[in-house]
Amino acid sequence: MMKFNLAEYLEELRPLINVDCGTYTLEGIECVASQFEQKFQAMTGWYVKRVDCAKAGVGLEIRNKPDTEQIDIMLVGHLDTVFAKGTAAQRPMSYDNEKAYGPGVADMKSGLLNIVYALRHLEPDLIDKCSICVCMNPDEEVGSADSVAWLQSVAKHAKHALVVEAARADGGLVKARKGRACYQLNFHGVAAHAGNEPQNGRSAITELAHWIVAINGMTNFDSGTTLNVGVVSGGTNSNTVAEYADAAVEVRFWSNEEYQQVDAALKRMQANPFIDGVSVALEREVYKPAMMPSERTESLMKLVETLAQELEIDIKWHSAGGGSDANHMAILGIPTIDGLGAIGGHFHSDKEYLLLESIEPRIRLLMRILQQLAA
Repeated sequence: MMKFNLAEYLEELRPLINVDCGTYTLEGIECVASQFEQKFQAMTGWYVKRVDCAKAGVGLEIRNKPDTEQIDIMLVGHLDTVFAKGTAAQRPMSYDNEKAYGPGVADMKSGLLNIVYALRHLEPDLIDKCSICVCMNPDEEVGSADSVAWLQSVAKHAKHALVVEAARADGGLVKARKGRACYQLNFHGVAAHAGNEPQNGRSAITELAHWIVAINGMTNFDSGTTLNVGVVSGGTNSNTVAEYADAAVEVRFWSNEEYQQVDAALKRMQANPFIDGVSVALEREVYKPAMMPSERTESLMKLVETLAQELEIDIKWHSAGGGSDANHMAILGIPTIDGLGAIGGHFHSDKEYLLLESIEPRIRLLMRILQQLAA
């Protein structure tokens, strides 16, 4: 039985907030990872493995049965935030009677701490009946490019995935998330004097313009597949036919199949430029598939609803435009629920908050879910 003390929880949360750990801030990621490593090492029966996530730093893989291939429950959260160095010193963790504030307080240091609290207070014999794995990665805020292979190598052995990102401001959990892909486009044409011999030039900017029109035409607001040319550059001066141009493009989508059609269309355009003599380089820098609930996920949702009712917690379900690591779990066909942390809001801003009254109920809900899935 958990005896929850809010003041003690907040003091344990404070050192997780008061450290700069934006993605690729390796010393901060190491600091937060070390804190969680120590918390699990202090608990009987848990084994911590450090995972090298290349330039993103260290990730943690924590198991109660490290030699068992099958995983009954996978818990997922991220160590990084979106905030720059110096932010923690400028606005360290604070709280009033209703909310706690600070960089990453809801997204998602409290979620990681909630995992610790839930596992600390589960009955030892219940934990012994099942295989649980906790993965904490260091680069979710930039798409998990350096950790996704590791996460999915673990997830493919899991029966259920629970992502403990913060609940929405109205307490809602997340059943679906849009997918996202980001491309960098580089156009290489032929420079020429724009006055004396423009016919000898091949404008990279003109090629880019054709691409912008074509990309905008792929947007389908009805299905939710949207493309945005967000950054462009090119040329050197107005009297030179542009030899180079660049663009950054983002795609958001609910349908993984529709995204594959977009990706194929971009590759066809790359192979067949609009202007002879211009070459195009197309690089996909970020990819996160859409998370859509399967029948098995819907069964898990019904279980969560039942357990929430027992705890007198009102549950709503949301479809979110932004992605998380839940997307990478769901694409493997694993029943996946997201938003199981405490309630928060204004993520990625200096107004980010965590609703204090929601912390204990959401820990208890997570515990009940773990108990039911373990049984």
